[in-house]
Amino acid sequence: MTERIVVKIGSSSLTSEEGGLNRERIGFFASELASLYRRGEAVMLVTSGAVAAGFRQIGYAAKPKLLHEKQAAAAVGQALLMQAYQEAFARYGIVAAQILLTRADFSNRRRIHNALMTIEELLKQKIIPIINENDTVATDELKFGDNDNLSALVAAMTKSAKLVIITDMDGLYTEDPRKNPQAVKIERVEQISEDIMKLAGGAGSTVGTGGMRSKIEAARVAMRGGVHAFIGKVQQEGDLALAVEGRGRGTYFDTKLHSLPMKKQWLGFHSVPQGKITVDDGAVLALLEGGKSLLPAGVTAIEGDFHSGDVVEVTNRQGETFGRGVVNYTAEQIQAVAGLSREEVRRRVDVSRIEVIHRDEWITLK
Repeated sequence: MTERIVVKIGSSSLTSEEGGLNRERIGFFASELASLYRRGEAVMLVTSGAVAAGFRQIGYAAKPKLLHEKQAAAAVGQALLMQAYQEAFARYGIVAAQILLTRADFSNRRRIHNALMTIEELLKQKIIPIINENDTVATDELKFGDNDNLSALVAAMTKSAKLVIITDMDGLYTEDPRKNPQAVKIERVEQISEDIMKLAGGAGSTVGTGGMRSKIEAARVAMRGGVHAFIGKVQQEGDLALAVEGRGRGTYFDTKLHSLPMKKQWLGFHSVPQGKITVDDGAVLALLEGGKSLLPAGVTAIEGDFHSGDVVEVTNRQGETFGRGVVNYTAEQIQAVAGLSREEVRRRVDVSRIEVIHRDEWITLK
């Protein structure tokens, strides 16, 4: 049976520390992806490397730090990166397509739906989508930060079976194995706890932007979207196939969740909350365990000036956010009916639905 697989490759795997593309490595990864393609897998590639590929061409002595310099380097480097990939895949008779996305695209339901339909058509036509962040238009406030997160969002959006995040480490360790030879590798993770997050290191290389922490955060997003993740090395011929088959050199992150509908993904991963609603313990139980909608009786406080149809965060009495949803009331209306019964609500406000947030417009975040 055909599986959908998203593979993420970072800048440090594709370029040298001095800048510029390592075409030998690009050729190697194209060969690894082609082997999956030939056996019938639907493969998508999320790649970094545009800035690293372009900054030397512009004349910068080192990888730029200012936003406009990064964007200029990406404008040059993205063309070079795609050309290298297309030439590498052409050796195997494979056509590759470029898709550039921003976080703003994911926040807009229509735009991300159009992106998904494009990817679906490319896969139908046996074309490998090559996806990168559109660095030339992304702002610091609206950037993914690294493509680890982008790869997880793409994997969830396309209902992929697996996400493979390639790194220079062969998985997650109890300590940094480069500093402590006694560090023990963690083979499998079923739940990403705070203890797991603490095991992750800090910054990445001077070429890339993603360290181990960002990769584990991406694995968490993938798992919430019903996607199994792998973080590890793909260095030798056949390593990628082994990673997909469960025999790779790295750490596996297994999920028991099913893939989320696109509407729920948008709510949980991409929407921008316009306010906050605090609820009592009874409402927490009803939402988390009872499969119920949020009613005015359970609301204890609100923050923000939001409107009907906006997305809000929902928190418990301790201030912990445990979900998001689309509200049927304005902030002013909720303020007027908070804590009231159904009958009292109907007497006070004119709304088409009694629920503050209907179950169909809700997603749990913990």
